[in-house]
Amino acid sequence: MSAAALGSIPPDVVCLADYEAHAQQRLDANAWAYFSGGAADETTVRANREAWDTLRLCPRVLRDLAGGHTRVELLGRTLAHPLLLAPVAHQRLAHPDGELASAFAAAAQGAGLVLSTQASVRLEDVARAVQGDAQRGPLWLQLYLQHDRGFTRELVRRAEDAGFEAIVLTVDAPVSGARDRERRVGFRLPPGLTSVNLSGLPPAPERALEVGQSALFDGLLQHAARWSDVEWLLAQTRLPVLLKGVLHEDDVAQAVALGVAGLIVSNHGGRTLDTALPTAWALPRIAQKTGGAVPLLVDGGIRRGTDVLKAVALGARAVLIGRPQVHALAVAGALGVAHMLRLLRDELEIAMALCGCATLGDASQAVFARPPAHIESG
Repeated sequence: MSAAALGSIPPDVVCLADYEAHAQQRLDANAWAYFSGGAADETTVRANREAWDTLRLCPRVLRDLAGGHTRVELLGRTLAHPLLLAPVAHQRLAHPDGELASAFAAAAQGAGLVLSTQASVRLEDVARAVQGDAQRGPLWLQLYLQHDRGFTRELVRRAEDAGFEAIVLTVDAPVSGARDRERRVGFRLPPGLTSVNLSGLPPAPERALEVGQSALFDGLLQHAARWSDVEWLLAQTRLPVLLKGVLHEDDVAQAVALGVAGLIVSNHGGRTLDTALPTAWALPRIAQKTGGAVPLLVDGGIRRGTDVLKAVALGARAVLIGRPQVHALAVAGALGVAHMLRLLRDELEIAMALCGCATLGDASQAVFARPPAHIESG
């Protein structure tokens, strides 16, 4: 790890929002638009955060909390806590050490790491950096299915050989959202920063369009993933496969029937379909639909330990943290990301204690003052 990775934490940083404020001052307009922006009017970006705030907790008193802990079981492993770093692309936009710094931080805090397909560091280098740490959390690779199946198969093989423990297939972005902030600044990757794990991907075959045809529906989306592609992927790998980006109950049964190992309730951080429902709304409905058949994870707007407790109470086994890891990375490198995770875990323990939960197994919808309307109505 470089000296830059160690960073320096500003003395006034005491919560995740403080990292965001400092990061905005440090990142240029190009990087800030990419990491913080969402689709269109960013309604879903705001709604993700507001939905967690709307849920009200009802504290319990005089409970026996001795020996409590934050441990959870996930895909055959016992994790120290339910925090994972979400896949975020191009992290060297935020810090020279990029995904390596995030990986060191996750390992130091026992957190899981989901590496983006579009990482700016080779997946083998990330795996090699943390595999010797016995206390690290799980190491997963996020995958976008590429138009070239041979290339996709080889990418999965590389992940297996490098020691990754699961594949997270993103299924909610067959096309990018209309990201106004990025378009206003003319977002571009700086020279020397690329999606290195996609190096060597052959160009997608071009299809001549006739007059009146759509460049999107008749062009780009000809290569979009379908359920049959999920089935194909499951046959290509010995690793468990999770689907990331599920919001609709009707998609759950098909995913479970195919044999996926888990579902991540996500709206891509509000970066694809604006006005999509917040994940805190979707989570209890999907939990009811799965009936515990597969573990659920959730992301989107989680900024406090109370949010993590609420997510678990609504049916999540663990949560993924996206933008806050980049904010902390930009401010203080690996040290910042590790500190961010520690802050969140400390807040989770405080929330559990004040709600009378000695373990996360004690967290249920009983922790809420009353079920919100979107839960009551199903």
